Amino acid sequence: MTQWMIYGANGYTGRLIAQAAASRGMQPVLAGRSDAAVSGLAKELGLEHRVFSLDHAEASVSGIAGMGIVLHCAGPFSATARPMMEACIKAGSHYLDITGEIAVFELAHELGPAAASGGVLLCPGTGFDVVPTDCLAAKLASALPDATKLALGFDSRSGFSPGTAKTSVEGLAGGGKVRRHGELQTVPLAWRTRRIDFGDGEKLAMTIPWGDVSTAYRTTGIPDIDVYIPASPNLVKRLKRMNAIRPLLGLGLVQKFMKAQVDKRVHGPSETQRAELTTAVWGEVVNAAGKTVTGRIRTANGYDVTVSASLEIVAALLAGKTASGHVTPARLMGTDFVTQLPGSGAFELG
Repeated sequence: MTQWMIYGANGYTGRLIAQAAASRGMQPVLAGRSDAAVSGLAKELGLEHRVFSLDHAEASVSGIAGMGIVLHCAGPFSATARPMMEACIKAGSHYLDITGEIAVFELAHELGPAAASGGVLLCPGTGFDVVPTDCLAAKLASALPDATKLALGFDSRSGFSPGTAKTSVEGLAGGGKVRRHGELQTVPLAWRTRRIDFGDGEKLAMTIPWGDVSTAYRTTGIPDIDVYIPASPNLVKRLKRMNAIRPLLGLGLVQKFMKAQVDKRVHGPSETQRAELTTAVWGEVVNAAGKTVTGRIRTANGYDVTVSASLEIVAALLAGKTASGHVTPARLMGTDFVTQLPGSGAFELG
């Protein structure tokens, strides 16, 4: 039987995934760099564990030895994705992760040929980032095959886990990201605004640097891509003002201060909060003639989507699904994958 690993199992989302896996009778090996945290969780769930850091390449390869699949949950992925991807390629282990970071998706595309030559799959973004939006993008592209513009967005009140909040802090200095003519472009924070009906009436929304500006391009080939979330006028104004000091936001002391605030204030949503909060996902494609197709789907809370989607992808690989190189979630699992997840509705196109 193929063994598989959850690395970063002691983090907020990693723990949710480990608990859900155990409840389904799955037997992942839990891993991370903190012996006390990982061993304690493994004992609680009756699972094996390993302890190793990603700071040294040889230790990383040894740490995942014998694993057919690694589900990487230890952020910030800006620091951890490359060493884990490279270790997986060397060890011959399929790589999955739950990131939404654009740079990680681009890295997977860069390393794709090396992975493919060894029969290794690289599929980052196997959670809410970016399964629902990636599947909706594929659905819309199928409905309008000659589309040249794609806009995606989501209305989620899920709240942040500590890891996601720290990733957002890191992203402030990098500005916004969009894709134009097939190329990634850096733009100011809150670069564009528009009113969008995510499913509950129109709301003001702003562009954000979301992973789909990378993944949706690989999935659909559409050259112009923006991603939006709802935002209050005050938030849009604050972010626009921050553009003037954006270079300062990347300074080490500033990042350290902001991340310390995250540690103090952010703990992730409770089980009750997750159960009460669903997510509305929206998308729109436009072709050169101006024809427009809009799509929507409602899903469970983002963290619950991450748990169910990532475990379904693991289960598919364990059952014999084959792929290698860099593959997006919708390409790997099919356009309708998101509709099969607990709490998801059907696509609505119009």
